[in-house]
Formats: sequence, C-alpha cells, structure tokens
Amino acid sequence: MKSPTLEEIEVLENLSPEQRIVWAIKTFSKGLVLTTSFGIQSAIMLHMATQYVPGIRVIFIDTGYLLPETYRFADELTKRLKLNVKIYQPLITSARQEALYGRRWEMGSKEVEDYQFDTKIEPMERAIAELNATAWLTGRRRGQSETREKLPILFLQKGVWKVNPIVDWSAKQVYEYLMLHGLPYHPLWEKGYTTVGDWHESAPGKKRRECGIHQDYQI
Repeated sequence: MKSPTLEEIEVLENLSPEQRIVWAIKTFSKGLVLTTSFGIQSAIMLHMATQYVPGIRVIFIDTGYLLPETYRFADELTKRLKLNVKIYQPLITSARQEALYGRRWEMGSKEVEDYQFDTKIEPMERAIAELNATAWLTGRRRGQSETREKLPILFLQKGVWKVNPIVDWSAKQVYEYLMLHGLPYHPLWEKGYTTVGDWHESAPGKKRRECGIHQDYQI
C-alpha cells in the first residue's frame, strides 16, 4: 500500500468528516477498520462510517471491566446499525488477574501499565494483526482533553495509520449530528458522565487517563 503524501494529509484539514472517510476508504481499502469503545459519543462514528462502508469491521475491546450500561449500549447500537463488530478480550480473565496480581489499577505506575497492556493494548494489537488492518478510524476530538488538543487528522502509530475524521468538531457539532440522525449518547451521559471506560475509572465528571491504545507517536 502506498503511504499518504504530505500534500494529501494537508488537504484533509479542509475536508468534511464524511469526505475524510471517503478518502480513507479509497486510500486504505480493505485494510481500513473502525475502533469503538461504545463511549459517550460513539454513535457518531459508528453511524457515519457505516453509511459509506456498511460492513466495515468494528473493533471493540472488552476489557472485562466495562460498566453494565456500556455492554447494553453496545448491544443496542450493534443491532440498530447492523454493525460488524469484532470483539477482542484479554488473554487473562479479570478474575484471574485479580487473583494473581490484585487490583493493579490501584497500585504503582508499573502495575497500572501492566494492567493497561493486558486488558487493552495487547488485545488491540492482536486485533490489528489478525484483521490485517493498515489504518483505523477513531472518533477522537481535540476538544475532549488537553492531551488531544494538537491531535492531527492523520498520523502513523506503530506502523498503522490512524484517521480522526471528526477531530476538529466541537461539542455543539457532536450534539447536532446526534440529534439530526436520532442517535443516542451513552446512557450515563444524563447522569453526569463525560467519559466512560472501565467501571473503576469512570465517575460523573471524572476525566480518564489515556488507556495506552491511543498513546500518540510516530515511527
């Protein structure tokens, strides 16, 4: 596959999210996947991408620690949008993890990193490899956190291109798209959650750290 040129990357800044998705389809073809956490605003990218690639492979990392509402939300959107979801889980169950290592997310930085690797990074890397993905679409936005303020539309991470079609959207644009298409926010949005992940890192108004899957760097 030919890598995108600098000129192509610059052009993407002036395109709409839909045009960026079309560009990604033409550029990466069967190597393109979509990732989702079935988080607060996940319905946007799931809906938008499937308008152009109805059968696009959707990678969902089930850590074993997700909130009950997230599992139900995922099931609802999967049925409604007829998603082609590929579920990947850790090689070690949550029960075994805690029996052998304890609650690593409550320990030091090394234990937290090990926990993130086992439950999120390794399953994602396995998914990318097994699905022969060369690029993935995400729904991340610059306005979501300070760590994402300079997030580019397209960049290379560990040999795979990451495409962020709605990276420059505001919260208002997110709301308008969801309302226009009759799409739901995650059910915990109404209870004050601005982001959701594992149950032990999610709370109303609480910001989560980057999970490791989205540690942004180029190689």
